[in-house]
Amino acid sequence: MLGRGSEKAVNELDKELTDLQLPDADGSTPAVATDAPGAAAALAGQSLVVVSWGGAYTKSQIEAYHKPFTAKTAAKINSIDYNGGIAEIKAQVEAKNVTWDVVDMELADAQRACDEGLLEKIDAGVLPAAPDGTPAVQDFIPNGITPCAVTTIVFSHVVAYDETKFEAKKPSKLADFFDLKTFPGKRGLRKTSPKINLELALRADGVAPEKVYETLATKEGVSRAFKKLDTIKDSVIWWEPGSQPPQLLASGEVTMTTAYNGRIFDAQIGEGKPFKIIWDGQIQELDVLGVVKGTKNLSAALQFVAFATDTQRLADQAQWIAYGPARRSSLPLVGTYHSKPDVDMKVHMPNAPENSTNALQIDFLWWADHQEELNQRWSAWLAK
Repeated sequence: MLGRGSEKAVNELDKELTDLQLPDADGSTPAVATDAPGAAAALAGQSLVVVSWGGAYTKSQIEAYHKPFTAKTAAKINSIDYNGGIAEIKAQVEAKNVTWDVVDMELADAQRACDEGLLEKIDAGVLPAAPDGTPAVQDFIPNGITPCAVTTIVFSHVVAYDETKFEAKKPSKLADFFDLKTFPGKRGLRKTSPKINLELALRADGVAPEKVYETLATKEGVSRAFKKLDTIKDSVIWWEPGSQPPQLLASGEVTMTTAYNGRIFDAQIGEGKPFKIIWDGQIQELDVLGVVKGTKNLSAALQFVAFATDTQRLADQAQWIAYGPARRSSLPLVGTYHSKPDVDMKVHMPNAPENSTNALQIDFLWWADHQEELNQRWSAWLAK
C-alpha cells in the first residue's frame, strides 16, 4: 500500500508509461533495447558490469540472468557487490567516469536516482511481452515499471530468529523483536538507512499499515519511531551487507535480527540452519534494474535489462531464492527449489497469501521525497 499523497504521483507515472516510449529530459528518445538476433550477435565479446547485493541473491541472478544472457549473446557479465544507495552512482556520473553499467537497486533509490538524472530512461515498449501476448506494462505488478527502472522481484524485510535460543516461548510477532524482557538477547538492525527501521518501529508500536506513512509525515511520528528504536538501541548489533544477518544468528551474536527473507531462506534450506521467519509485520519492497547514466555500454545494458526481466527469467530466479517474480505471467511457472525438488518455492515467497496478511509495501515515492532529510536524522541518532 502507498502512503497518503502518493496516489497522484503513481497515476502520473502510469500515464507516462501508457505512451510506452519514454522521452529523456531533453526531449530526445531513449535508446532502445532490442532482442533481434543481429543485436544479440553484436554483443559477442563485450563486457558488462552488473552491480548487485551479493550472496544468494546475486547467485540467483547469475543462474537466471547472467549465464543465459552470456549463452545467447557471448557477452561477458562481471558481477560487483555493493550495499545499496546512490552515492557511488552519483559520484561516477558527476565525475564522468562511469564504470558500472546495470545496477540492482531498491525502488526508492532508483526513483531518487532517476529524479537526479543518474539513470538512463528505459523504453517500456521494448520490454518482452508475456507468453500470451500481454504487454509488459500490463503484465508487471503495480509500480513494476517506472521511467528509469524495471522491477525484478518482490522481497521482504522480516524478523528472523534462531529457534534453539528460545526453547520455551518463541517469538511470533513483530512486537516481540522489541521485547527484551520476554525475549532477551542482542538484536540485529540494518545500519545503512532509516528506511525499514522507522516503519518496523511504528508497526511494532501499534501503527496500522495504512497509517504508517501518514504518521511518518509528521515530526511527532518520526520522533515516535526513533523513541521506539531507543528502547533497543543499546542491544543492537548493526549490519550492512545482506549476508551479515544469517552470520550474526549463526555465530550467536544476536538472537533476533531483521533480514532479507531470501537470505534467511537460503540459510534454512540451503544450509540447514535452525532459523525461523516472523512474517507478521513484514515490509515488502521492490528491487529493480537500472542503467547508469553515461555508461559506455548503453545498448548492451538495455538489452540485458530486457532479457533479465522477461517472464521465464523471473520465474527461473524464483527457483534459486525466495523472492517473488514481478511479472504476473511468471508466477505459474515458479517451481521447486533448484537443488531440492521437495521444496515448493511458492510457499516461501513474501507475497504468498499466507505470508502477507499483515504486510506493508514500501512507499517508494514517499521515500524519494524524504530520504535525504531522514538520512541526516538517522546519522545524528546513530552518533548519539
